[in-house]
Amino acid sequence: MSKLSRAVVRMPLALLLTIAVAVALGGCGSSSGGSTQPVEVGGGAAETNEEAAEEKREEAAETEKNRELLSELEAKRREEAAEEQAKKTEKEALAKAKKREEKADKEAKKHEAEAEAKLKQREAAAKAKEAREAKEREEAKKREAQQKQEAERRKTEAEHAATTQAAPLQQVTTAPSETG
Repeated sequence: MSKLSRAVVRMPLALLLTIAVAVALGGCGSSSGGSTQPVEVGGGAAETNEEAAEEKREEAAETEKNRELLSELEAKRREEAAEEQAKKTEKEALAKAKKREEKADKEAKKHEAEAEAKLKQREAAAKAKEAREAKEREEAKKREAQQKQEAERRKTEAEHAATTQAAPLQQVTTAPSETG
């Protein structure tokens, strides 16, 4: 137990003990005083009544003071309990906020990683498309060059065929004139 909680337990106990002792003494003093001593008539009785009244007022004042102390202690205990509860609530709120922040950071990192992966995938797809288009252009150039070569070969063959066909015709045409 802490010192404060011990004090909270001891104070009401001490107050109750004080009140019990005061009540017992007050009750015993007035009853025993009347039986053992002869009662004086007149001024003595008034003094005794005054003393008894004064004692009762003092006891009432002490009892009121004890009640006030007790209520102050209870108020202090309630205040400390409220402060402890407030600290506990604040600590829990901070823990929740920290967890939410960590979760948000984790989600942000996850989204960032996904975005990077998508970007890399797009870049790879763009590179592949560019390579494919470059290959297609190269193949088209090769086909065009082959077509030009083929056209050139045909042209050469056609010219050769034309010259070879024209030469026998000249021999054939000249040959009959020699016979005639």
